[in-house]
Amino acid sequence: MISYRPFYDTLLTKGITEYALIYKHGISANTLHRMKHGAAITTKTLDTLCEVLECSVADILEYKSEES
Repeated sequence: MISYRPFYDTLLTKGITEYALIYKHGISANTLHRMKHGAAITTKTLDTLCEVLECSVADILEYKSEES
């Protein structure tokens, strides 16, 4: 199972709001909604988030086994 928990930690650490992602960086509100609900995002979106946040993929998502 993919978790976006690191994404929210990264936003907090970098002091960037979801509002800024939407209105300053052009990330769609639908994408952020999908992430909040654990839905899939594209690798292009993942690439864009890494570029905007200047971080690695591990700072946006993590894999957790169903057993955890």
